[in-house]
Amino acid sequence: MTTDKSQMSKLVLLPVLLAFFTMGFVDLVGIASNYVQKDLGLTHAQANIMPSLVFFWFLLFSVPTGMLMNKIGRKKTVLLSIIVTVLSLVLPLFGESYALMLIAFSLLGIGNALMQTSLNPLVSNIVTGDKLASTLTFGQFVKAIASFSAPYIAMWGATQVLPSFGLGWKVLFPIYALIGILAILALGFTHIDEAPADKAASFKEAFALLGKPYILLCFLGIMCHVGIDVGTNTTAPKILMERLSLSLDEAAFATSLYFIFRTIGCFSGSFILRYLSARSFAVISVCMIVASMICLWFGTAAWALYIGIALVGFGNSNIFSICFSQALLYDPDHQNEISGLMIMGLFGGTIFPLAMGLMSDVMGSAGAVLVMAIGAAYLLFYCFKIKKS
Repeated sequence: MTTDKSQMSKLVLLPVLLAFFTMGFVDLVGIASNYVQKDLGLTHAQANIMPSLVFFWFLLFSVPTGMLMNKIGRKKTVLLSIIVTVLSLVLPLFGESYALMLIAFSLLGIGNALMQTSLNPLVSNIVTGDKLASTLTFGQFVKAIASFSAPYIAMWGATQVLPSFGLGWKVLFPIYALIGILAILALGFTHIDEAPADKAASFKEAFALLGKPYILLCFLGIMCHVGIDVGTNTTAPKILMERLSLSLDEAAFATSLYFIFRTIGCFSGSFILRYLSARSFAVISVCMIVASMICLWFGTAAWALYIGIALVGFGNSNIFSICFSQALLYDPDHQNEISGLMIMGLFGGTIFPLAMGLMSDVMGSAGAVLVMAIGAAYLLFYCFKIKKS
C-alpha cells in the first residue's frame, strides 16, 4: 500500500514539475531585454525597466494570491497563473513596440507571481515535510532548464533559419506558449488532494507575519537572491560585451552559462539537501556567490568572467528553496500567507535591476556588480541565522 501511494505521488508530481518548467519562462526577460534594447536603441536604464517591471507585480499580487488560494485552492490558482503566462507570450507576436513589450512583460510578471505563490505550497500537498526543501530544489532544477534554454532558442532564431519567417529571436515566445498550453492540460486533468484551506486572513494579519524576525530574515534573503539572479541574467552579457568586445549574439552565451550552472546546482542540491543541513549548504553556496562577485569585479580575461558567472549560477541556485522552506516550516499554520509574503520578496527583482541600470550608466558593468555584492553580503549574514537542524 505504501509503495502504491509513493508511486501515485510521483505520478502526480510530473504535471506539477511541468508547471515548474513554465515558471522558468519568466527568466527569458533577461535575454529578451537585451535584444529589445538592441532593436529599439534603448539605454541601460530603459532596458532594465523591463525585468524590473516583471518583478514589480510580485509586490502587488503575491499576498492577494495567498488569500485567493484560501478561496479557490492551490491547483486552480496555478492553472490561472499558467493561462496568464501563455497570454503574455502571445502578445509579442503582434508587434515589437516598447509599450507592447512592457505590457507583455507585465503579464509575464503577474502570471509568475500567481504561479510562484501557489505552486510551491501545492508541492507540500504531495511530498512530506522533511523532503520539502529537496523537492522544491528539484522543481527549481526543472525551472532552470527553461531558463537556460531561452537564450539558446533566441540565438537560434536570431542567427539561423528562423529569421526568414519574420520571428527572429522572438521565436522563443510561441515555443514556450505551446509548452504552457500543454502544462494547463496536464495539470488540469490531474487530481491532487489539497490540504484544508487556511482560515482566511486579512492583509493586516498577513503582513503582520513579517513582524516575526525569522520570517523577515527569510523574506529579505529571497529579495537578495532574486536580485542577484535577475541581475546576473540581465548584466552578464553586458559585462562580456564591455570587457571582451563581443557582439550581443556572442555574449548571450553568458546568460546560458549562468543558467547551466544554476541547473546543475539545483539538480545536485536536491540530493545534497537530503544529507547536509540547510545551514551548512547555504554557507557553502553563499561563499561561491561572494567569490563570483570578486571575479566579476576584477576579471578582465574571459576565463575569469566565465568562472564568476558559473560560480554565481551554482551558488545562487538553492538559496530560494532554503529561504522558502525555512519560512514554511517555521510557521506551518499559515503556509498560504507566508508563501505570499515570500514570493512578494521577489520584488527584489525590481529593485536590483533598476539600481544596477543606473549604476551601469555611471560606472559601467562594475556598478552593476557592486549592487549585487551588497545582496551577497546580506546572504552571508543570513546564513548564520538559519536554524540548525
